[in-house]
Amino acid sequence: MGILTSVINLGKKCYQGQKVQIHLRLKHKMSINIIKLAVGIQDIDHLKRVQEIKLRTSGLIVDGVHQLYHTTRNMPKKSNEILKGGSIYWVIRGVLQIRQPIIGIKKIKTKLERPVCAIILKQKLIRTHPKTVRAFQGWRYLTLKEAPNDLIEEPIYNSSLPKEMAKELKVLGLM
Repeated sequence: MGILTSVINLGKKCYQGQKVQIHLRLKHKMSINIIKLAVGIQDIDHLKRVQEIKLRTSGLIVDGVHQLYHTTRNMPKKSNEILKGGSIYWVIRGVLQIRQPIIGIKKIKTKLERPVCAIILKQKLIRTHPKTVRAFQGWRYLTLKEAPNDLIEEPIYNSSLPKEMAKELKVLGLM
């Protein structure tokens, strides 16, 4: 779909002299993204658990297959651009640190028959370079220029990492 991956070895030494490799995702030129606060979510693992429960209990069925989705009142006006490789970027505790590819956008009705928009998501969560974001309501468009690159670190930490440091790195989405 026009997404390329390149590997850059920064040559910088990290904890215990190990090198880090960072994989960057070159974004599709025609896509646009959405940024959304993950209200009540503590960390990436918590988001994953909440989404797994939602998929099992209230997943949207499309063509006989349960799909993970997020509802919003308003249909994105730029849905065509979003569907060309866009993602929803989740802000967890004030830090944009993860994205999830959007695979569909559909109008549905709630149990109370209210029309809403279902943003259908892949179950894959992709870490990004952390970026501090101020709080906002609802969702916003996130241009390619504003979107952080993907970050996939090779495992560089081991059990000898101090617990406080490991905890802080995990909160920041770096571990």
